[in-house]
Amino acid sequence: MGRAGPRAPLLPKTRIWSLTFSQKTNLWLPGQGRRPGGDKDSAAPLRMPEGPELHLASQFVNEACGALVFGGCVEKSSVSRNPEVPFESSAYRISASARGKELRLILSPLPGAQPPQEPLALVFRFGMSGSFQLVPCEELPRHAHLRFYTAPPGPRLALCFVDVRRFGHWDLGGKWQPGRGPCVLQEYEQFRENVLRNLADKAFDRPICEALLDQRFFNGIGNYLRAEILYRLKIPPFEKARSVLEALQQRRPSPKLTLSQKIKAKLQNPDLLELCHSVPKEVVQLGGKGYGSESGEEDFAAFRAWLRCYGMPGMSSLQDRHGRTIWFQGDPGPLAPKGRKSHKKKSKATQPSPEDRVEDPSRPSKALSRTRRAKRDLPERTATQRPEGSSLQQDPEVPTVPKKGRRKGRQAASGHRRPRKVKADTPSLEPEGTSAS
Repeated sequence: MGRAGPRAPLLPKTRIWSLTFSQKTNLWLPGQGRRPGGDKDSAAPLRMPEGPELHLASQFVNEACGALVFGGCVEKSSVSRNPEVPFESSAYRISASARGKELRLILSPLPGAQPPQEPLALVFRFGMSGSFQLVPCEELPRHAHLRFYTAPPGPRLALCFVDVRRFGHWDLGGKWQPGRGPCVLQEYEQFRENVLRNLADKAFDRPICEALLDQRFFNGIGNYLRAEILYRLKIPPFEKARSVLEALQQRRPSPKLTLSQKIKAKLQNPDLLELCHSVPKEVVQLGGKGYGSESGEEDFAAFRAWLRCYGMPGMSSLQDRHGRTIWFQGDPGPLAPKGRKSHKKKSKATQPSPEDRVEDPSRPSKALSRTRRAKRDLPERTATQRPEGSSLQQDPEVPTVPKKGRRKGRQAASGHRRPRKVKADTPSLEPEGTSAS
């Protein structure tokens, strides 16, 4: 007897096919916790999905699912607050495309599929830990909040949207979020024109490191990309954005240069907007090594080797006014936050060994007097220093950093202070509270 139809490819039981940027795949950067097979490193930032990762995610979906036929209903986890996906078809295919920090998934029924159904599009924003994984359906990841199952015959697989921290979001209808600017990766000319045409916007009154996270103008740029771009140009992160960008309005290549000479000059001396395009392209060209399967540190080595500034030994760091850490080298610039000291990351050679870190019983208590605590704490922000609530102005992928200090209603006279939780340096802590999650 002949086959009833094409069989889905067999997946080895031990392998999870995925493109993921969450802790699910144990991808590690210094400071992300315990290194696979090694000791805990000093504090450094976690990495979140930015434009290149969304682009690679769309590539993964198209390559992994291109030959697969899906069927049945789309399942949503009971704990997710995202909308239900009202789609059911006996046979459909899945394709993907990306723009900036968004990914569009299209579910396309095959001819003759039942019940008759129009194609459905969904737009995803990955938040802090979103990813897509293709797994055997009996091995669903714990945080698979949306699941698309393959149709028989053959072993049943599931394409899952996995989101450990649940800041990711999907919308029905397939429209890109209004207000986001052109994609730095795929719409470079429109992106450049959009920035230079709008330099009068108050967003460019801010430090360049903060302006680079404004998705109305830099759609796809996130925390590690802004650090790498500014580092390559030796631009202080807290230089006024308009001062940095106004010079680009006057930049015109000499008409005497040939086309090849103009291209060579651009490659040798790229400006900030050109690097906003070329640096993300470099990450995409690293391929799947940094973003593949259940790989640990070894598979992530290509991305770590590519980094020059972000979380690297010898680099300094400061928090911007939205609580996000910017990594840099040298002078932070004239708009650096007042009263905050930059922290320099030590190299491995200068870090204490585990034996040196053993607590010495002879050392004095770490408890501080109330006076010393008051001196140590930062001054409260004034009304003019507080961030404005705009949905796209600070790359709205995660919630705002909670303000430090006493909780409302707490008695000041108690003399006791709740111990602070030690947290990893999360690189994207911008205001959220709109659909732009």
